[in-house]
Amino acid sequence: MIEKANLTGIILAGGKSSRMGTDKGLILLEGKPFVNHIIDALKPLVKYIIIVSDHQQYDCLGYKRIEDVFPESGPLSGLYSGLLKSNSDLNLVLSCDIPLISSEILEELLKAYTQGTNAVVCKVNTRVMPLVSLYHKNSIDTCKVLLKNDELRMMHLLEMLDRVTYLALNKEQAKRVKNINNSKDLNDIKNAD
Repeated sequence: MIEKANLTGIILAGGKSSRMGTDKGLILLEGKPFVNHIIDALKPLVKYIIIVSDHQQYDCLGYKRIEDVFPESGPLSGLYSGLLKSNSDLNLVLSCDIPLISSEILEELLKAYTQGTNAVVCKVNTRVMPLVSLYHKNSIDTCKVLLKNDELRMMHLLEMLDRVTYLALNKEQAKRVKNINNSKDLNDIKNAD
């Protein structure tokens, strides 16, 4: 298992949340914001946590908050910005809209990593989840090339990286990485057994 001292958690919380109508990372679930659920899953595994967001509301959490280097450029810019400020070669990267994430799934990402891999990415059936992943800092150059060419698709990044491992999640794990994009999704998880 990768040592905690060699790991940073990067939470991408810079989205517009247009479908939700409010900042997704700050939505409450069981009395605490989504972002806190994600921090709770990361804390046992990482030494540092970076939140990538232009929203100052995240400052009260006491973690390093950075702004996107390439504004209005989506999650690829968030990933690039986080990797740029990370002191770790390996970085667990999560979007702020997966409040059910568990440390156990993150541990599976770490176990799937092998030397020389650029990224380990969760996959549910055929759906690739580039924001529930482990990225090596050496992915940063590819991110920068894509951003400078106005290519913002995360899937394109994965196609460009030399070595990507996909971690297939089972049905139970898949529930833990569900993106909460709108009020129906939120009600579904609040009313789940």
